[in-house]
Amino acid sequence: MITISVDKVKRDFLSYLLRVEQGETLVILRDDKPIAEIKPVSSSTSQLRPFGLCVGEFIVPDDFDDSLPEDILQEFED
Repeated sequence: MITISVDKVKRDFLSYLLRVEQGETLVILRDDKPIAEIKPVSSSTSQLRPFGLCVGEFIVPDDFDDSLPEDILQEFED
C-alpha cells in the first residue's frame, strides 16, 4: 500500500494509475489524513461458471410457462 498526497497525485496521476493497474493500492492523504483509497478492481468475472452448476437442485415443472388460472390473474388486475 502506498500513501501519497493529493498534490503528488495531481501532478502525475497517470503513473499512479498504472501502479494501481499493476495491483498496488493507493491511500490519498490531505494534510496527512487519509481521505481516499484507490485499489484495483477485482476481476471475479474472469472465471466462467461451470455448466450445470445447479443440476438436481430444482425441477422446472412441465406447466412452467402455462397461463395462470383466471382467479390469480384477477388478483393482479384489482
